[in-house]
Amino acid sequence: MTQKNLALVSGANGHLGNNLVRLLLKKGIPVRASVRNLQHKSCFKDLDCEVVQADITDKASFKRALQGVDTFYAVGAAFKLWAKDPKKEIYDVNMQGTRNTITAAAEAGVRRIVYVSSIAALDYTHIPTKESNGYNPDRRDMYYNSKNDGEKLAFQLAKDLGIELVSVMPGAMIGGEAFLPLNVSYGVLKLILNKQIPVDTGITLNWVDVMDVAEGCYLAAQKGRSGERYILANEKCMTITDTTKLAQELYPALQLKVPGAVPKFMLYAIAGLMEFSAKLKGKPPLLTTKEIAMFSGLQQDFDISKSRNELGFQPKDNRQVVKEALAYLLAHPELLQA
Repeated sequence: MTQKNLALVSGANGHLGNNLVRLLLKKGIPVRASVRNLQHKSCFKDLDCEVVQADITDKASFKRALQGVDTFYAVGAAFKLWAKDPKKEIYDVNMQGTRNTITAAAEAGVRRIVYVSSIAALDYTHIPTKESNGYNPDRRDMYYNSKNDGEKLAFQLAKDLGIELVSVMPGAMIGGEAFLPLNVSYGVLKLILNKQIPVDTGITLNWVDVMDVAEGCYLAAQKGRSGERYILANEKCMTITDTTKLAQELYPALQLKVPGAVPKFMLYAIAGLMEFSAKLKGKPPLLTTKEIAMFSGLQQDFDISKSRNELGFQPKDNRQVVKEALAYLLAHPELLQA
């Protein structure tokens, strides 16, 4: 039996994917959730949705998963900022994934795609950053490159194949339901609560509630103009140090220490040591020299008037978002220990 208005969410066991599945079900939309590995489906417990296997590097799996689907929420991607071979493990996977999933959607007769891009695909040379600024000219990071080039490819394929596609660009998502392994953004709050941030890096994050992003994805499916991009973030960013100060105010009993500022050359030296140690262990470093070079002092402030006016996107205030996410982590100590 075919279901009317069936939605497919890819990467549905990830942070955004899983919270989006929950939101769509609450709105009465039938959902098919795709995951790369069917062993990782404990996060669908008690959710009334179909769970199927599909891998963005395998087009045939998506062609099967997209049969009878009206709206495809393309969430699934390799989301990591560090890998032993970043081009192969991040860039190539995301580019191939974009090509596979969009061509499979067109062949399966899907009506509309909400393509989850990232604020990484924006040009930060004019603040506040807006969609019309174009793409990020900084080519030093393979994840960032995959989001810039992937979004361009998505629009081109949609145009060539005659399928409606809207792009959404989320900020640093926290809040909502979370599962192990924690996403990169929640991971920063975990480091703060576990007192594992040694110095003030000058790095900022644009905190946004994952449920607001999920709502923004839904609104983009309903109201977004095909061929357009929409920022799903807050107007203002916060430094990791200011985020630590907020945690310190809220939870004095934890005795959190605000990391002190050090000269930039010391930041590079610390990051260099962490990278060296990570190479030996084969694990991602806490901080990399590239992150210092690209992000220290970078203001991630956005003009979100387009999303507000065209979609009705109304994100929660960033301080409120951080407060709720910290409370969630402290109420789920198993997430902090792993």
